[in-house]
Amino acid sequence: MATMVSLIGLINKIQRACTVLGDHGGEGMSLWEALPSVAVVGGQSSGKSSVLESVVGRDFLPRGSGIVTRRPLVLQLHKTESGTEYAEFLHAPKKRFTDFAAVRKEIADETDRITGKTKQISNIPIHLSIYSPHVVNLTLIDLPGLTKVAVEGQPDTIVEDIENMVRSYVEKPNCIILAISPANQDIATSDAIKLAKEVDPTGERTFGVVTKLDLMDKGTNAVDVLEGRAYRLQHPWVGIVNRSQADINKNVDMIVARRKEREYFETSPDYGHLASKMGSEYLAKLLSQHLELVIRQRIPSIIALINKTIDELNAELDRIGRPIAADGGAQLYMILELCRAFDRVFKEHLDGGRPGGDRIYGVFDNQLPAALKKLPFDRHLSLKNVQKVVTEADGYQPHLIAPEQGYRRLIDGSISYFKGPAEASVDAVHFVLKELVRKSIAETLMI
Repeated sequence: MATMVSLIGLINKIQRACTVLGDHGGEGMSLWEALPSVAVVGGQSSGKSSVLESVVGRDFLPRGSGIVTRRPLVLQLHKTESGTEYAEFLHAPKKRFTDFAAVRKEIADETDRITGKTKQISNIPIHLSIYSPHVVNLTLIDLPGLTKVAVEGQPDTIVEDIENMVRSYVEKPNCIILAISPANQDIATSDAIKLAKEVDPTGERTFGVVTKLDLMDKGTNAVDVLEGRAYRLQHPWVGIVNRSQADINKNVDMIVARRKEREYFETSPDYGHLASKMGSEYLAKLLSQHLELVIRQRIPSIIALINKTIDELNAELDRIGRPIAADGGAQLYMILELCRAFDRVFKEHLDGGRPGGDRIYGVFDNQLPAALKKLPFDRHLSLKNVQKVVTEADGYQPHLIAPEQGYRRLIDGSISYFKGPAEASVDAVHFVLKELVRKSIAETLMI
């Protein structure tokens, strides 16, 4: 049992860490998806909430009409030796709940915090840990109930949205499916079994639970289902007798309800021969043992994924650089050191020792002279053009000194030819300098 506690407890801690870091499944392979989990799937009014409360031994889930569960609830159960029972939420780590009515309210309030008071759903999970001597070590993920029609206040896409959310959990190969179906409904039309059959056709990941056995029509029973003849799974079916609505209204103690459930199976003419493998207590132990087994099988792949993630994060940290000091003086010192290092590296690029400065020399030694040689000065300063420009500027008349206006016009015209090559050279040097700055910053951060 000690190994089981440490294994399931370890997975619980990793799941909580994943949620804090924003990893709760999604695109690509995440650590959350690599962790074995038990997802609770059922249609609305299938008795899903009652099963979970029976496993926990406490009333703690919100109840009402329509979609009550609108966010995944990651329920982590921890068996304790002391008689104290309490609950803790990941989003309120310093608060310990001993009143389970307050737990119910907190689930509803935390759901509304993300979804608002609408009937929208969200895939961001709520983490609830319950410590009690009346539970086994087990983690369950309660998902919104599957539905066939949207009711008032719900978006038209709600049916598809819920199915997509549930499917995103149960289609993962590391997910154990707890498919809950009411006994007063044909198993062939069960929403949970239909979905489980699609994602787990061999039934090796699915545990079937039949609820409301005591509400079946007189003269009928669910023996064919419970013995695996109606729909075969790799694991045994488990029957559950929920508390009646009258018991719920009277707040009948859950431990008393568990005893009444045992008595029902032990005295039932239909299910007496199956009594030792029926009921919520048996279901919890069965799931706990199986979850431990799956965790053992997945440990190598979980370790490999964690190590791979660590290597990727270390590589990213190396690329980003060392951490910055906390106090102002140390930060100023680090900034000055970085500036000095950058100045040294940039000078080395310009003056030699590192490639870069030679490209600037190349602009003036090669690019600019080559462009200037192509300028049409032979045509612009030909005898014919000089005479033409001087005549147009100064008129045809004898001069004692050089014709000033004509020469000025010739000089201005010549200078205008330099503009294009000069600007191209400036742009070329600017481009090289920007590249050297980027390169020097990268090299400075690696020092």
